[in-house]
Amino acid sequence: MAKKNVDDPRKIVANNKKARHDYVIEDVFEAGLVLSGTEVKALRMGRASLTDGYAAIDRGEAWLENVHIPAYFQGTWNNHAPRRRRKLLLHREEIARLESKSREKGHTLIPLSLYFLDGRAKVEIALARGKKEYDKRQTLREQQDMREAQRAIRHKEMLG
Repeated sequence: MAKKNVDDPRKIVANNKKARHDYVIEDVFEAGLVLSGTEVKALRMGRASLTDGYAAIDRGEAWLENVHIPAYFQGTWNNHAPRRRRKLLLHREEIARLESKSREKGHTLIPLSLYFLDGRAKVEIALARGKKEYDKRQTLREQQDMREAQRAIRHKEMLG
């Protein structure tokens, strides 16, 4: 069972667990999000999915695409579209660095987590490189070996 960090002020809404399995994370950035009111309310209810999401740089602006924030069920006619493009708030230098790196072969920008920090919605964007199938198997094998080693250590402590 994972331990919660008591000192962490972030209220996590969604995590992209599959991202660390499918990609090698090279660099991580924190970005703000431009959201409508019903999107914020839906996020505060803890509803979002980052599974198919990605980030793109278009004309000097960063955009979060294909992230699903479901419609707020108490919203009216001005409810938001669940998979609309959302603007990311980053510094100009960060956008330029992300744009140059993401143009390299095999690199992409993916969201890792979506959370609230001091009442503001933030997204953690990673510059990542896709893993090959054998890399994924190797990672799984290493994790399994670590679990077995930890289990053996615990077993030995219980006996001795």
